[in-house]
Amino acid sequence: MVDFKQDRPCHAAPLHGGNLLAVQARFGGGDADWLDCSTGISPYSYPLPAMPESVAQRLPQISAEFWAVLEQYYGSAQCLPVAGSQAAIVALPQLRAPCRVGVLRLSYAEHAWRWQLAGHTVCVLARDEIDAALDTLDVLILVNPNNPDGHCWTAQQLLAMHARLAARGGWLIVDEAFIDVDAAESVCQAASQNNRSGLIVLRGIGKFFGLAGLRLGFVFADPAILAALAQIIGPWSVSGPALWAGQLALADVAWQQLQKTRLQQAGQAIRAQLMTHGLIPSSEHPLMQFCVVDQIDQWGYALAANGIYARVFNTQDVGVNALRFGALTLQQQAQFAQRLARAAAQVQST
Repeated sequence: MVDFKQDRPCHAAPLHGGNLLAVQARFGGGDADWLDCSTGISPYSYPLPAMPESVAQRLPQISAEFWAVLEQYYGSAQCLPVAGSQAAIVALPQLRAPCRVGVLRLSYAEHAWRWQLAGHTVCVLARDEIDAALDTLDVLILVNPNNPDGHCWTAQQLLAMHARLAARGGWLIVDEAFIDVDAAESVCQAASQNNRSGLIVLRGIGKFFGLAGLRLGFVFADPAILAALAQIIGPWSVSGPALWAGQLALADVAWQQLQKTRLQQAGQAIRAQLMTHGLIPSSEHPLMQFCVVDQIDQWGYALAANGIYARVFNTQDVGVNALRFGALTLQQQAQFAQRLARAAAQVQST
């Protein structure tokens, strides 16, 4: 375990995938020349109809129908809609006095960065250090399934950790950005129960629904935390178009089932291609193929030189050299297979 305080930064501002313009500026080409699998966003987006003019004309309003759709999809409507879960990640550290916050070194780096900026002591943990460190923490943050490696905790494990934290007034924050493909281990409903004070769950429609540009997420927690968070975020933080689109997507059960099926198929296809070239994914999450590699520099350059934009992680940043591939449509798989084969040949020749 390593502790970092505000005057001793654990890292620079996090880098993220999806920055295709910067990659094109370095390696050339236009959008048609690249397969962008640098994010965990579904390549299949929910098909939105034409939006009524009134949706953009009026100030955002959350209707009774919207709350009913949330109740149906998440099993609870005790939540605060936010402009993407990132808005909550920025605001939550402002709700506590300086304290000790546990995060995984290999995880979504915005969590650690934002708590550190707010003056908290960030304790960077390996996964096998969590249990021993738990009783020294005030807040523990876990992404489930974890980004970027896809590791999953069971709901039973998470609720046991929450109980230990809550006994001392602590919080467990669970970021469920990637759980919609299979939500069996979600603790979203548990966060709304009276005996679960300090359990905070983040959800969003960006990844599974392929609607990341709308910026719509939800924070599930006890009423006191939601009220304090709402004061910081302020009124009208979620746009009318995002609420309109989110209600349609969350209500469409038939489309959701189709999405789960085709994402699983797409994940299996890209996983098979990666394994052909010795890239072994660490999990079976269809939106995250995390592969530990030895020749990280060679792989990173070879993929980019062949028009594949993947996330590259190195030992200095996260303790391991690895590549993460997001999902591609089945129609993109043939192109991916050809480009990956060329990249692998280049790596083998170095």
